[in-house]
Amino acid sequence: MGTSEEQQHTPANAPTPATPAGQAPTGDAGQPAPGREYRAAELAEAAGITTRTLRFYRERKLLPPPRREGRIAWYDDHHLNRLHTITALLERGHTLGGIAELLAAFEKGRDSHSAAELLGLTEAHTPRFSEETPVRLTPEDLASHFPGEDTPENLSAALDLGYLSVEGDEIVHVSRRLLDASAALVREGIPLADVLATGAHVRAQVDTIAELFAELLKRHLLGDDAATEHVLEAVDRLRPHAKQVVEAELSMALDRKVRGEVEAWLADRG
Repeated sequence: MGTSEEQQHTPANAPTPATPAGQAPTGDAGQPAPGREYRAAELAEAAGITTRTLRFYRERKLLPPPRREGRIAWYDDHHLNRLHTITALLERGHTLGGIAELLAAFEKGRDSHSAAELLGLTEAHTPRFSEETPVRLTPEDLASHFPGEDTPENLSAALDLGYLSVEGDEIVHVSRRLLDASAALVREGIPLADVLATGAHVRAQVDTIAELFAELLKRHLLGDDAATEHVLEAVDRLRPHAKQVVEAELSMALDRKVRGEVEAWLADRG
């Protein structure tokens, strides 16, 4: 394995050169460099990648050159945002070659608006609704959550549903909350196969609910003359309220349906 640019020229614990208070770090021609700056190892850590991967992206021309101060390479928030974009596009199934082509199209001005939106290179970033935390598990960890239920059929169903994915020797569950809820249902005696089948039905129903909200926003907020900043701020404000509507309606529906079933069962028992 090679070493990063930072590791080649400076000790691993070398301090970042201090910037006088109130003065921004300067670029190649003495121009101010906005935001903070990172050495290679710091940038890789902030982006959640290895320095080897960072170097590979540089070699593939996926990142613009860093600012150099002597023999030290300095990266900024633009590089960090670009790395986050590359990671997101890779997760969506894009190849590095395809990402490189889109970056080239953006930087050359060819269809720059659509390329910038696709790559996430514009300053505006659409707020995320999901706050789920993935969980990395060994096969033994997964089996301990579902004793006796870790069958090939259940594993296949969870993979098809998107609850699980496999990364090397590890299994990644898409959501800590879904994992905990599924395990709790199984502990109460509900077969995991039924939990997963119900999860598939829930997925279909919530997709329909999400489409309703998306259509509502499209009709009333996403007009041709709408200001980008206004739309993104409105979506960010409405995000918790959309979740509240669904949670409130689900709570009342559970009262009507689940509570009704329990009360009918109690009545039958006298």
